[in-house]
Amino acid sequence: MKSATYSEILDLQPGIEQLARDYGLDFFPVVFEMVDYDTMSQLAAYGGFPVRYPHWRFGMEYDQLSKGYRYGLQKIYEMVINTNPVYAYLMSSNPLVDQKLVMAHVYGHADFFKHNYFFSHTNRKMVDEMANHAIRVRRYIDQVGLETVENFIDVCLSLENLIDYHAPYITREARNGDAPAGDKIKRLRSKSYMEKYINPPEFIEAQRQKIAEAQSDMPQFPSHPQRDVLFFLMENAPLANWQRDILEMIREEAYYFAPQGMTKIMNEGWATYWHSTMMTRHILEPNELIDYAEHHAGTVANHQGRLNPYRLGVMLFKDIEARWNSGRFGKEYEECTDIREKRHWFRDTGLGREKIFEVRKLYNDVTFVDTFMTEEFCREHKMFAFAYNQGSKQYEIESREFQLIKKRLLQSLTNMGQPMIAVVNANYLNRGELLLSHSFETAELDKKYCEDTLSNLFSIWKRPVHIESRLNNAGVLLSFDGEKFEQTKP
Repeated sequence: MKSATYSEILDLQPGIEQLARDYGLDFFPVVFEMVDYDTMSQLAAYGGFPVRYPHWRFGMEYDQLSKGYRYGLQKIYEMVINTNPVYAYLMSSNPLVDQKLVMAHVYGHADFFKHNYFFSHTNRKMVDEMANHAIRVRRYIDQVGLETVENFIDVCLSLENLIDYHAPYITREARNGDAPAGDKIKRLRSKSYMEKYINPPEFIEAQRQKIAEAQSDMPQFPSHPQRDVLFFLMENAPLANWQRDILEMIREEAYYFAPQGMTKIMNEGWATYWHSTMMTRHILEPNELIDYAEHHAGTVANHQGRLNPYRLGVMLFKDIEARWNSGRFGKEYEECTDIREKRHWFRDTGLGREKIFEVRKLYNDVTFVDTFMTEEFCREHKMFAFAYNQGSKQYEIESREFQLIKKRLLQSLTNMGQPMIAVVNANYLNRGELLLSHSFETAELDKKYCEDTLSNLFSIWKRPVHIESRLNNAGVLLSFDGEKFEQTKP
C-alpha cells in the first residue's frame, strides 16, 4: 500500500482539525512531523523528546525498539507529547488511511492534555526544559567525568518512582516538628573549581552537625511520613551541588511524566473514541473501510495476559455516554428493584456527550474505573480476574466475580501499580540512619528490587538505610549498612 506524503498530511490537517473543533475538542496548536522508523525509535527511546541528557539507557531502549520494528514484532504509528504547541510524530511509511486515523487520534490526545486536571500542573515548555537538562548534564560530565555522572544518574533513575504522585494537586501544611527552612544546609552557588573555597568542607560539616544536633532533640524527623522521597533526599542528603542538581532534574522529569501513567486508560480511550467517531462518520473513503476496520480492531483487541488500555478506555467512555443518554444513572435508576424495568430503562436525557467531556476533565484512571465500571459492564465484556497458579506455573482465571475483578484492577492502577514508600525517620536509632515504610496492601515487596533500592539509597544517604514492610504475612525490617543486607523483626 502506498505511503502518504507530507504534502498530503498538510492538506488533510485543516479539515481534520476543524472537524475535531466542531465536536467540541479544544487543544493547543498541533505540529505534525513525518519521520522514518529509525528516527521514530530514537524519539520513543527519548520519551518523545528530540533532545535528552546522555545516558546508556536511551541507547538500550532505542536498540530494543528498532530491532522490534525490523523483526516485525512491533510498530509505532505515532508519538504525541504534552507541550504547547503539541508535537506529533507520524511514521512516514504509513499509508494514507493510517495517517488519517492517527491524526484524528492525536487531536483526542491534544484535547486531553489541555483539559484533564492531572495535566494542569505540567510544564508545557518541556521541550526546552529537556534541552536545558541535557546541557547541564553534559557540563557536569566535562567537570567530573562521564562514568561518575552516569553512575549517579543510574542511582537516581532507580529511585525516580519514589515521588508523591498527588503532591502537585495538594497543598500540604507545614507541621510542627519539621526542620524549619532556615535549618537546611546553606550552600553558595559557585563554579566547581571554587567550591572548596566558597563552601569550605569544614563550614558545611559544621552546619550538618548543628542541624543533626537540633534534629536529635526532635521526637522524630520528619514529624510525618514524607512520600516524596526524592525531595527529602535533595533537601537533607549530603550531596555535592552537581548531584543535587541532577537529582532535581530526574525528579522534575518524573513529575512531568507521572500524569501519563496516571491516566493511560482514559487518555488512550479518549483518543480512540474520537478517531473512531471522526473516521467512521466523516473522514473514511469507501475504499478505505476494510483497512481501517482491520487496524482499529487491532487497536482495541484483547491481549492475552495483559490489559489493553485502548479497549477498556474506549468501552468505558462509550458505556458512560450510553448510560447518560438513556438516563441509566442517578437515585431513581439505582433504587429500581424491577429487573425487567431496569433492563429496558430509557429516559431520553441526551446527556451522554456532555458527561464524557466532564469525565475527561476531572478523573484519573483509578477514579474513572472506580466510579464508572459497573457489574453490568463487566458481564457484557466478559471480564475476569486472573492469578498465578503455582501448580501449573501459569496465569489462570481466578474469578468472574465483579467485586474481585474491580479490586484487582484498582490495585494494579493505584500508585501506578508501584509500592507506596515514605520516609518516616531520618534519625533512626538516633544515629542519623534512614527509615522508610512500605504501605502494605496485598502485594509484597520484591526482595531483589528492595535490596537494590536500599543499596542505591545508601549511596545517596551515606548511612544505613532501613525499610519496614511485610513478608510472608509478618512484619519485617530490611536493612543495608553499606556492606550487607539484613532481615529482622521491626
